[in-house]
Amino acid sequence: MALDPSRTPVLVGIGQSIEREAVTTAVALAARAAEAAFDDAPGLREKIQRLSLVAVSFSPVSLTPATEIVDALGLGDIAREATTPGGNSPQWLVNRACEQIAAGELETTILVGAEATRSMRLREPDRDFLQAATQDRSEEAGPQDVVVGNSIRGMYSTAELEANLIRPADVYPVFESALSTKLGHSIEESRNRIAAFYSRGTEVAVKNPFAWFSKVQSAAEIAEVTAVNRITAEPYTRCMNSFPNVDQGTALILTTLEIAQAAGLADQCIFPWSGANNGDLVPSERTDLGDTPALRAAAAATFKAAGVGLDDIDFIDLYSCFPVAVEISAAAIGLALDDSRGLTQTGFMSFFGGPGNNYNAHGIAAVALRLRESGRLGYATGNGGVLSKHSIGIFGNEPPSQPFVLADTSKEQEAIAASAIEVTLEASGEAKVDGGTVVYGRDGTPTAAPVIATLTDGRRVVAAANSEMLPDLVGRSLVGETVRVTGAHPPTYSI
Repeated sequence: MALDPSRTPVLVGIGQSIEREAVTTAVALAARAAEAAFDDAPGLREKIQRLSLVAVSFSPVSLTPATEIVDALGLGDIAREATTPGGNSPQWLVNRACEQIAAGELETTILVGAEATRSMRLREPDRDFLQAATQDRSEEAGPQDVVVGNSIRGMYSTAELEANLIRPADVYPVFESALSTKLGHSIEESRNRIAAFYSRGTEVAVKNPFAWFSKVQSAAEIAEVTAVNRITAEPYTRCMNSFPNVDQGTALILTTLEIAQAAGLADQCIFPWSGANNGDLVPSERTDLGDTPALRAAAAATFKAAGVGLDDIDFIDLYSCFPVAVEISAAAIGLALDDSRGLTQTGFMSFFGGPGNNYNAHGIAAVALRLRESGRLGYATGNGGVLSKHSIGIFGNEPPSQPFVLADTSKEQEAIAASAIEVTLEASGEAKVDGGTVVYGRDGTPTAAPVIATLTDGRRVVAAANSEMLPDLVGRSLVGETVRVTGAHPPTYSI
């Protein structure tokens, strides 16, 4: 099928920014990245019709940050918008823009994002990034940017909220425990497995000029529990957590092949071939805590729409907020953790940096830059919430054989919704643990041990450990064991 250059989307401008010294803002970092993208794609500033901002969650912004960036860049009276929160947002924006360009509804757009969490902490030492992310601004008055994208609200049920299983740093280890049990690995074996592929991520980060850390770390260093590299929640050490205290930004310019050719930019065009979006259930409703059918469905649909397979992909960047997200993403496409192509083009969010919802934009940028140099195809994933929302894209340095396809995953989405397990807020009796973790304080003492378990009648329950039990749970996985659950709001368990 002959492609229509006026409806063939291309990624033609790439800009990234980083600030290690001065105090800055997310708006300034996004504008700086946009200027770099305009330098990368000269002649397109005047063509921009819309600026889309990935939601800034980890650092303070006004209710109109997209408008402030438009004004800072002098882009005039163009459309401006911001997304809902979610680490899938950059790829979701790419997928939507490509679909609109292919339909003739859009010609040129710039997608920007940034976090200035390091600067926020310098200005407000007592403020935590999670405080900024959970701040309720619904009652604030005044103009607001248009908001687009699916809400991330509802990624937890009342059961998770009442059991205080809400911090991603606690929830992802629960998923990890389920996956490790399927693999037959102990907590220590799981930690060592993760450290092996995370160490290879540090080797990638040192080569990326926009990575926050530039030190190669051995697997032993990442796995070893020390005063600096403490356990945060079994089996994760501090080095295995996303590092949010960064000042980083990106900008991606998408336009038509026709416009890029007219601007003399054909040689640097990267072609989005296909994409897909999908969502999963709240954690306690999921059939398998060590997997996500939504991600598998989106990945399969993206490959099918592009007409290619994993062996055709040269460069891969898997969303990496926590190790299990990488592991499940790799398993979804049959990718081995030690694959010679690697699992990241940035160095993972522990070492490249985890700028809130915007990390995936750096992953896309890194894949695209590699494709400008060599290879044929790249694959990038974005994940919002706690493996809740997924957006995936395949990119090529040559045009696809057919127009861009945003795959339809509606049937898979219906099946996922139908698979939800009933969850109860009160229980009495035995339950088999499907996933759990032990959470530790900064001083190394256990502070909580939440579990997601299945009662004998098939219902799920999210339970908290009795506080007197915590010392006995240190270094122990309860997955597969039977516990005694009792009470409500939340239920507690004993062994």
